[in-house]
Amino acid sequence: MMTNSDDKSLRHSWQVHSKDCGMAQDTAVPKLDFEYWLDKAIKWGQATTLESQKDVCLHLPQLQEFLHQVYETLKHMDSIAAIQQFPLIGQLLGRLCWNPFVIGYDESQKTLMWCLCCLYSSEPQNPVELKANSWIRSLLCHLLSSSKWESNEAETSTFISTLGYTSADYYCHLVKNMVFSLLAEFRGNQFNGLNMQGRVSGSRVHAVSLFCLPLITLPDLTPLLETLLLYQGGASKEILSSEFLEAVNDAFLKKKISLPESAVVSLWLRHLPSLEKATLHLLDQLVSIQLNSLEEVACVIKDSLLPQAASHPAIFRIVNEIFKNVLLETDGTLEVLTVIQVFTQLFLRAHQNENKEHRFPLKAYFPCRHQPLVTALLRCPLELPTTHWSQHLKHISDMLKALVEDTNISSLADLFEIWFLVAHFGEWLDIAAEQLLKAAVEPDALLWLLAFYYCPQNENQQRTQTMVEAQALYSHLMMLFSCTVLSVKDLEAAVHTVTDMDQCCNQHLIIHLLTNFLLFSSGGRMIAQEFIYHITEATDTNKEVCSLLIRTAYRIKHNGEENQKTVKLLNELLQKLTSKV
Repeated sequence: MMTNSDDKSLRHSWQVHSKDCGMAQDTAVPKLDFEYWLDKAIKWGQATTLESQKDVCLHLPQLQEFLHQVYETLKHMDSIAAIQQFPLIGQLLGRLCWNPFVIGYDESQKTLMWCLCCLYSSEPQNPVELKANSWIRSLLCHLLSSSKWESNEAETSTFISTLGYTSADYYCHLVKNMVFSLLAEFRGNQFNGLNMQGRVSGSRVHAVSLFCLPLITLPDLTPLLETLLLYQGGASKEILSSEFLEAVNDAFLKKKISLPESAVVSLWLRHLPSLEKATLHLLDQLVSIQLNSLEEVACVIKDSLLPQAASHPAIFRIVNEIFKNVLLETDGTLEVLTVIQVFTQLFLRAHQNENKEHRFPLKAYFPCRHQPLVTALLRCPLELPTTHWSQHLKHISDMLKALVEDTNISSLADLFEIWFLVAHFGEWLDIAAEQLLKAAVEPDALLWLLAFYYCPQNENQQRTQTMVEAQALYSHLMMLFSCTVLSVKDLEAAVHTVTDMDQCCNQHLIIHLLTNFLLFSSGGRMIAQEFIYHITEATDTNKEVCSLLIRTAYRIKHNGEENQKTVKLLNELLQKLTSKV
């Protein structure tokens, strides 16, 4: 909190700066008699004597009119011109802000704040202007923060009580009145018969955004925050201060404030570092806590407002790029992949709910040259009858294979972009693994799709070898599928006939096929708990199997069509595995 000695020092340096600038005396505007009111303010001090209190009360209406005239003049000037024109203004306002009778009278509090806003330098050029900005911010904090007023309670309580307010109510009303006035100004409401929208300068909006910094978490300020975030002044560069935008974003991420979706979208479009921080915050949040269902993951992601905001293509592409970079940095970690896939589902749902007139075409979000593949992947599984799933997956696999084997796709970067596109739609890949066991399908197309997902590169024939192993294991599993009685040794033998789990080309695909076999075959369900415990211990894949089971449980719940024995087994397996994660 600024002391009176600090106040005097600043007022003196400001006055010296004004004289150095060769500014005219305030007598150039006879109506604004700064010398008269400064003399009064000096005599009043902080109105601690009965005589000074009486004199203040006697002059309050005229003082308020004078302050209003000052504001009407200042709002048409920049801060430097204002100081040059009125060299005594800093001393006067500084003294009046410390007089409880002045700031408690009618609209004097608001008018003082408006005047201070006009004096703020949006681009300070020297140490004096920097110090003046700091002084103005301190005065505003002093005026608005009830906690800082508590130290002066003895001086102000008598005055406040005569108004019929408690201290808390009094300052609450001051904040509400200030917010209401600023809202009227920024929203272009009628004020003195004139429309203000076109007359609010960019520097004024910038200054007000700075003054909001210490008050951002006050609930009464939320309408002003929303208005500032949505304000379009027609300036070529951002008029809101970056400090304000960062502070609002931090408060929103920490759930200290609640903002409507439109304001959040505007915040992230105005300030890309805030969008990046929000995306990384979401990833950190999801990776650092244990989530036992996709419903929980979806709830956290939806609560972030990122899927809804991503309906704006610019936001979607930036978020997507951040996801891609994080995926590369973490070497394709399972948790990040899950976030990307759930985010994509929620984004598509939000996009579908958009008004058709305002909805962007989906190619605006996935602007790659492989649009037929994009269109097929974007098709929601629930939009198709389950009997058509395998055919749709074959169509995806055929297009993808032709694309990957195209000689024009030569670089690893090109291959990664194709894989990253497919990875967004993990639900189709999980369905492919299920369809291999649950439906009459052409297995090679679906196995190739899974082989590409788990092994996109084919250096040293890795994907080719993965495909060979997957085909062999699938053949053995289909021979065991109709068996109602199986032992763990039977299944182990089938696996070892194909490959050793420690030496197989792609362990992830093998585990995916085995887990689905255990869930969807009658014999497999009998040994599922024992076998999964054995395989997760032997291969350290507890997280991977748990993630697969969580995704399967989520899909079954939303599709509503599955054997109740499978549902019961899933719940039992998840209960045991999540306790081990």
